[in-house]
Amino acid sequence: MRMSKSERQAKLLQLIREADISTQEELVVAFNKIGLEVTQATISRDIKELGIIKVTSGHGLQKYVPMERSGEVASGRLMKVFSEAVVQVDLAVNLVIIKSLPGMAQACASALDSMRLPEVAGSIAGDDTVFVATRSAEQAVALSQTLSRIALQGLSGKNPPRD
Repeated sequence: MRMSKSERQAKLLQLIREADISTQEELVVAFNKIGLEVTQATISRDIKELGIIKVTSGHGLQKYVPMERSGEVASGRLMKVFSEAVVQVDLAVNLVIIKSLPGMAQACASALDSMRLPEVAGSIAGDDTVFVATRSAEQAVALSQTLSRIALQGLSGKNPPRD
């Protein structure tokens, strides 16, 4: 069965919303089960275009989640801004501290808000620092790992590694 790019991407979003999927290979298998042949490379491009991110759940497992769009700004752009502006991610009990390039903390906070990560209780941004509160130290650890991974993608200038 052949489907358009927009139909395929809509199906991808449906799959990750309905099940905890942690690898691109699992997505390929899920597509194959419903009679659609896709390649890992196609899935990888769709993940990037849709701004899908991988987060660590409260149980320490990773899964893909869609990043919500914020107004007119595409989520992919916000992810790019976030990954290129973040200099460092630190942890302090139940706080995650994001250090950014000067003047970029507000943009980082906007990107963070668009991610709608369940660990985030709230955030506040200054000029080059964003403080993110979580409800527990465990959530702060998971969040800092997720944000560090996103920031590293920007620093390396490479796409995320295949998993």
